[in-house]
Amino acid sequence: MESLQTQGISLPRLGLGTFRLQGDACRAAVESALGLGYRHIDTAEMYANEEAIGPAIAASGIARKDLHVTTKVWNENLAPDAIRKAFDSSLKKLQLDHVDLYLVHWPSPNMKLPAVLETLMKLKEEGRTRAIGVANFNIALLKQAVEEIKAPIACNQIEYHVLLDQTPIRKYMAGKSIPLVAYCPLAQGRAASNETLMAIGKKHNASAAQVALKWLLDQDGVAAIPKASRGESQRANLGALKVKLDDDDRKAIAALPKDQRFVKPGFSPVWD
Repeated sequence: MESLQTQGISLPRLGLGTFRLQGDACRAAVESALGLGYRHIDTAEMYANEEAIGPAIAASGIARKDLHVTTKVWNENLAPDAIRKAFDSSLKKLQLDHVDLYLVHWPSPNMKLPAVLETLMKLKEEGRTRAIGVANFNIALLKQAVEEIKAPIACNQIEYHVLLDQTPIRKYMAGKSIPLVAYCPLAQGRAASNETLMAIGKKHNASAAQVALKWLLDQDGVAAIPKASRGESQRANLGALKVKLDDDDRKAIAALPKDQRFVKPGFSPVWD
């Protein structure tokens, strides 16, 4: 499994997303993924599943240094004291003494970004998270974080897939050597039934979803965290790494509509 090097950590390019996985089903999914060779698990305070992920990690027997765990603080907890409280709670539920990456899950209109990032940087200094980053930040917010506050941002986790163009923010991030971690990399399941992707898949003896995933992973500085609860889906996502797309495939994918954003909560920032 290839990894991206960022701010002193090694981020496996294909991880397991766990949004909407809960309880025993979540624990079983994480145990299955770790058994298949996944070493990057993505969770968040808001997912309410850290308590299920902790025991799955503990049961795996995988050395802590060989595992990457990301969690996130929810946008209602972005005051310094609330961040610390949320972080302590996440760590306890995950049964870990540190996480590898701690992210601001969503920006909040009334957050004081310097104080937020300063708190995250202190957690990093204390060795409780190895790196810090953000999710759902637009270019303006990223500029503030990186250029004004000079925070060591290890990634920006955003919605990215074959049906959504993210060129402007990708270019900005590439210029700052900030990896893009793509969530909803299969367009919330829509990639699997896309006729263009199915035709490309047929050519390569692969599924449409595998084509969509490989298109992302072929891009410099991009990682992806598809959610997959079943072992066969997790195995299929790993299989995407073997697909070899050619220029004709990329042209066909480039011609797909690229204006389909599926994650649009009311508190989203204004997208570029």
